[in-house]
Amino acid sequence: MSRHMAVKMQVLAATLLGLVLLIGSNGAEAKGCIKGAVVGGVAGHVAGHHGVVGAAAGCAIGHHLAKKKQQQQQQQRVL
Repeated sequence: MSRHMAVKMQVLAATLLGLVLLIGSNGAEAKGCIKGAVVGGVAGHVAGHHGVVGAAAGCAIGHHLAKKKQQQQQQQRVL
């Protein structure tokens, strides 16, 4: 592995760790975000070395999907 690639992997790992620590402080709002951030970060990194942007988008999408799922489950309980 080249030095340049090793530095990029370290930056990606540090970014994801930062996201996990930031989100971990508010566990109730983090549903779906961590999983989405990891998937989005990897996809963004592979697609064009935009791991941070991918992680942010993945977090937003993961949170949205988790909230949507929770609302559906609440509606099923009412019925």
